[in-house]
Amino acid sequence: MAKSELLPVLTRIADALERIAPKAIPAVDIWASNAFIWHASPEHLEPVQKVNRVEIGLLKGIDSQKELLLENTQRFAKGLPANNALLWGARGGGKSSLVKAAHACVNDGAEKPLGLVEIHREDIPTLPNLLTLLRSSDRRWILFCDDLSFDGQDDSYKSLKAVLEGGVEGRPDNVIFYATSNRRHLMPRDMIENERSTAIHASEAVEENVSLSDRFGLWLGFHNCDQDTYFDMIAGYIAAFDLEIPETQWRAKAVEWAVTRGSRSGRVAWQFIQDLAGELGRKLD
Repeated sequence: MAKSELLPVLTRIADALERIAPKAIPAVDIWASNAFIWHASPEHLEPVQKVNRVEIGLLKGIDSQKELLLENTQRFAKGLPANNALLWGARGGGKSSLVKAAHACVNDGAEKPLGLVEIHREDIPTLPNLLTLLRSSDRRWILFCDDLSFDGQDDSYKSLKAVLEGGVEGRPDNVIFYATSNRRHLMPRDMIENERSTAIHASEAVEENVSLSDRFGLWLGFHNCDQDTYFDMIAGYIAAFDLEIPETQWRAKAVEWAVTRGSRSGRVAWQFIQDLAGELGRKLD
């Protein structure tokens, strides 16, 4: 093929490759936001301009958990020793809400606010790369993984163990890890029992599986709330959003709402408030 014929072909190929090539990810200003989401493909931090959170004063029935997590987070913000935290227990109990609320509370008025980075469960294998990025920054970070758990043959928990504690590098001094889970040991009981039954040394297999949760120095348990606490949650929301409705009326509706869902929790209370506000024609600003 003559050069005059080859050049247009190569040009078309180059143009096609340029169109399908992924766009370059611009460098992120770590002070552009107080919250980020970690994306694994391609690896980059995405700033979050508005965090979906609830004011910490509206979280009812978890006073001891609030106090302990706030104290731990405040120590970390001051550069003092602090523990990784595992918030475990009943679904809808306010675990992830507390992490985000504590982050906002500690940052209120702070000169150098803490950064919050959410990493999704499926992106845990890229955690070492994220820590390398955060380690080199001059900011302190809360690394947050919501609904952390492991099933079946998933062995990515082993790399997480080394990153949190025990690895050569370990956790950077400017990073702390907060995770929420419905499981105390982050793994289902049948997975642990299966390891016990098939291993040559059953106790060693169980130790291997449950030792991940031991990397969290602070364990905070969340349990199903009673009806009085459920009412306190709803009353707090009604007062905060100035919803005009008689107490006898909303209590009757709240009981019916909980019965239809078969549970009482912070999540159920918030869902009720959204339904109630919609019924009253009010926005929840």
